Amino acid sequence: MEVLPSLAMVAVECSHVIISILFKAASLKGLSYYNFIAYSYVLGTIVFTLLVFFRNTVFPPLKFPLISRLCLLGITGYLGMMCAYKGIELGSPTLASAISNLTPAFTFILAVSFRMEKVELRRAATRAKIVGTITSISGALVMTFYKGPIVISSVLQLQRPLQSSESNWIAGGILEAIAYLLYSLWYVIQAQVMKIYPEEIAVTLFYNLSVALLAIPVCLIVEPQLSSWRLTHSISVVAVLYAGLFGFSFSSCVHTWGVRLKGPVFVAIFKPTSVVVAAVMSATFLGEALYLGSMIGTVIITSGLYVVLWGKAKEKGDNDESCGLSRLGPPSDGEVPLLQTYQI
Repeated sequence: MEVLPSLAMVAVECSHVIISILFKAASLKGLSYYNFIAYSYVLGTIVFTLLVFFRNTVFPPLKFPLISRLCLLGITGYLGMMCAYKGIELGSPTLASAISNLTPAFTFILAVSFRMEKVELRRAATRAKIVGTITSISGALVMTFYKGPIVISSVLQLQRPLQSSESNWIAGGILEAIAYLLYSLWYVIQAQVMKIYPEEIAVTLFYNLSVALLAIPVCLIVEPQLSSWRLTHSISVVAVLYAGLFGFSFSSCVHTWGVRLKGPVFVAIFKPTSVVVAAVMSATFLGEALYLGSMIGTVIITSGLYVVLWGKAKEKGDNDESCGLSRLGPPSDGEVPLLQTYQI
């Protein structure tokens, strides 16, 4: 069933936008991205340790192939987080959401490179995925580089407007691009981990733990003063709690489940929806006006998203049909014809 995985991916993207907006507001109050990542993943580790304990999860033997991939998953995720939240600190949540639409292209290329996706240009499904991905990225570029006239003015008047200098905006964009390249690699590594051990909660626990073990020493080296670890503003506390309890942990678990169920490209293709959510929420909560370019980009992104989803559904249907045609002769005892068992 395609509805549940799709809704789960959209919920994750909404969660990411909320985290970005909360972090941007907290960073203006002095919260560093070093502390933010460390606190959030320590909290996430505690949450998933409790979940594993109450579910009586049986861990697999810790052999080298699994350990090496879990470590690589943690390193890649942490480096991506560092670049992403420094980019938000320099730029804005809207910029981060727009740049995140490079993820489908990066992930598709990496998945093809690692032979996780087949590129058969003669198949309509493959062409649809390629065209849909390019369309989604084009919509994100429209939102980034074309503002146009203001369609809806914000009613909020912030004492400290969320504006960045041109140099910071460019640096933030570069960091976001690096971050989402790393995230794309993270999806591919995660798919390999799920083949070895298909247990979402346990994998998410190991991932949160590995990032926490990386983030704490780095934070202590960069900010050795204990005073810098204090969360002195309520928005900082809210940002950390939301990211640790509902953000990173929730998204990691759902992404792990989605990668195992549908593959890395299916998970990555929902990144365009974050731009739509970011544009609306930024206009509502951060005082940013909604421009014509954002609305045009939203239409283009949504169109690309539906094209890719059609391609994925077409690919699945073709594969099911091929499996059905490979059965020659009447059904054996206990079997029913394919058309009676096929479900959309």
